[in-house]
This record gives sequence, structure tokens and C-alpha cells, in this order.
Amino acid sequence: MAIAIEELDADLKTVRAALPELAGVLADCVAGGASVGFMDGFGLAEASLYFRKVFEEVAAGKTVLLAAREGRKIVGTVQLGLDTMPNQPHRADVKKLLVHRAARGKGVGERLMRDIERFARHHGRSLLVLDTVTDSAGYRLYERLGWQRVGAIPDYALFPDGSFCETTYFFRRIAP
Repeated sequence: MAIAIEELDADLKTVRAALPELAGVLADCVAGGASVGFMDGFGLAEASLYFRKVFEEVAAGKTVLLAAREGRKIVGTVQLGLDTMPNQPHRADVKKLLVHRAARGKGVGERLMRDIERFARHHGRSLLVLDTVTDSAGYRLYERLGWQRVGAIPDYALFPDGSFCETTYFFRRIAP
């Protein structure tokens, strides 16, 4: 089945309808051990609260939220943080690339990353920055897509089980 990418914008009806599936993707990633800011015991209720905050940022024009659908079901998501300091109007942060474990290996992450670059260009951004767990699937994806590795910080964050993980920062220049 084909993967379709859509922007979840400030249309509250569309965004609210997507909430359970977005929360499901996030909760699945955390349950699978992804270091995306949350710890073991994190579930759908907490994931829903998280995405409600993201929706506020979307409504305020501070964040672009994309969803990947396989058929009608959301199987992945990524965010573009546009809320930068006044001396950084050319930069954006790529945040929370999440792909449900059942949808991995189908090119969902790559599609989301290519589309988030398109949205960054649309918003006049020419420099993108992100961080990821060193040697993770995301790390390998970013390298394959031509992102430039800046460096790694040991023990920067925790995996959901409480063990430390190293984080690597990447950047990518894109034509606006």
C-alpha cells in the first residue's frame, strides 16, 4: 500500500481526528525503546497530552506537523520547529521523526524527511538541524539522505529503560 504524507495544520477537526493515531505511533516508539524524550510506563494518555501541546504550536505557526498514512492509518510523523530566535530566521529544527514499528522498512521515514525539507523550503529555511541516538536507524537514515554529522555527546539522554544513550547532531543545507 502506498504511503501518503499530509500536513496536519490548524484545522482543529482534522488535527483532533488524528490525535489517537499520532499518540499510538509515539507510544509504540517509546515501548520499542526509542529515546524520544519519554520513559518506560509512558502510554497513550501521556502521548495524547504531548500531541495536544504540539497542536498548540501548530496553531501558533511555530511548528509544522506531518503525518504519514498507509491507507487511512497514520503510521509515522515528523515535526519542523520554526520558532527560532530573531537572528536565526533561516534555520529550523527537525523533531520527533517517529515511525510505528509495524510500518518500518517501507520508506516511511525517508518520505517524511524529504517532505519536511519541502516544507522547510516553503517557509524560507535553508539550514536544518536535528539530533538522534548514535548508530540508530534514524542515524543511518540521515547519513543516507546526505545529512552532515556535527558530533556526538556521550550520555546526553536516556533510553526509556533508564540507560544512557549517546546523541549525535546533524545539519543539512537546503536551497530555500
